[in-house]
Amino acid sequence: MSTRTRRTRLLFASALAATALTLTACNDGQDVRDEGASAGTASTPAPTASATSSAKAGGGTSDGSADGSAGGAAASSGTTGSQASSGSKGSSGSTGSKGANGSSGSKGSPGSKGSGAISRCSVSATRTTATVVSRPLNHLLLTVTNTGSKNCDLLHYPAVRFGEAQSVPAAYEDSKPQAVVTLAPGESGYAGVRLSAGDGSGSHGYTAKSLEVYFDTSAKVAAHPALPAKGVYVDDSVQVTYWQSTMDDALNW
Repeated sequence: MSTRTRRTRLLFASALAATALTLTACNDGQDVRDEGASAGTASTPAPTASATSSAKAGGGTSDGSADGSAGGAAASSGTTGSQASSGSKGSSGSTGSKGANGSSGSKGSPGSKGSGAISRCSVSATRTTATVVSRPLNHLLLTVTNTGSKNCDLLHYPAVRFGEAQSVPAAYEDSKPQAVVTLAPGESGYAGVRLSAGDGSGSHGYTAKSLEVYFDTSAKVAAHPALPAKGVYVDDSVQVTYWQSTMDDALNW
C-alpha cells in the first residue's frame, strides 16, 4: 500500500469520526433540551385537593358558583322547612277562644252598664213621682230618678197598691224590655199605669188618694208618691208596664 493511499484512508477515517462526534453531540443536546422541557413541566405543582376546594369556596370557577347556588337553594329550602314549622301559628286559632271571651257578652246582659252586677235601686237613693197624664186616657206615669252617686237597676215592674187595695195589679208582659233599666246618677226610669178601662167596662171602681210603689215584687220598702188632692179613679182593670228607659215607651200601653 502506498503512502498516499494510507493517508487518504486516515483522513477519511478522521472525517467519519468527526462526523460521528458531531452527530453524537447534536443528539446529546437535543436530549438535554427535551429533558429540560419535561423537567420544567414537572416543576409546575398539580393543584391539590385543598386548592381545588378553596377555589370552589371562592367561587372562582364555574363549578364553584354552581355549588354555591346549589348551596343557596338548599339553604332556602331549609328555611322553607323552618317556615313550615311556623304553621304552629295555626295554634293561634286559640284566639277562637275569643269566642269564649264572648262571655264578655255579659256586657250586653242586664246590669249596671257593663258592670254585670245587679244593684237594685233603693227608696232612700231615689225620688219617685206619680203624674196623671191626658194621653193615653186614664193613665198615670211613675217616674223614679236616681239621686245617689252610683248606678242602680230597676228590675221587672213596679208593684203598686192604691188606697186600701189588698192586691197589686198585673203587668203587661209584652212591655218587658230586652234589658234591665239601669239608672246612672241623675237619670230616670218610667212605668205606665192604666187606672181604669177607657170604655167603662171595668168594675169595682173606687177613688184612691194614696199610693205605695214597690220597685219590684220582691222589694220590702215602698215609695209613697203624692197623688192629686182629689185622688184618682181606679177599677179592676188596673195594669202596669215593666220599667222603661223612656217616657214614651212607658205610655205606649
